Amino acid sequence: MPLSKLDTTGALVVIDLQKGIVSLPTVHPVEEVIGRSAQLARAFRRRGWPVVLVNVTARATGRTDAGMSKTSFPADWAELVPELEQQAGDHLVSKQRWGAFLGTGLDEYLRRRKVTQVFLAGISTSAGVESTARSAYDLGYNVVLVTDAMTDRNADAHRHSIENIFPRLAETDTTENVLKAMAQ
Repeated sequence: MPLSKLDTTGALVVIDLQKGIVSLPTVHPVEEVIGRSAQLARAFRRRGWPVVLVNVTARATGRTDAGMSKTSFPADWAELVPELEQQAGDHLVSKQRWGAFLGTGLDEYLRRRKVTQVFLAGISTSAGVESTARSAYDLGYNVVLVTDAMTDRNADAHRHSIENIFPRLAETDTTENVLKAMAQ
């Protein structure tokens, strides 16, 4: 369902647009996802709304069927892409789980700023973005998923999130329509 209205205070949460993750193959051109996310960040800053930039710095402990990664990451792996033009007033969330709320102070940060509407973009649609959207919805935020400002490594997983999960959690819309709504 497209964005019906803007709340009094919204926040943009950009998931995992960091050097190590954007270097991986994705379904959609990562440059476009980065560009749209950067456009959104500039618009939110102009409006005086919070911009939350999220990176993942480690993996949560616990066993999985996939096992623990044996990969060692380059030193700049968790650095945010420069195109986001991180500002001093942006809030950085470094997470160790898929979602940006669990184990971080993100909910407290947003509530202190009276945020009621959360806009999400980033990588990956079916993991970090979806997990964050689920938590935001469960915490009572009005959630907007900017679907052309996100991508995944798996086309079926991306499509499943967009078509089956997101409509049950949120409003979905495009960067262009969100920017138009913010300009009014």
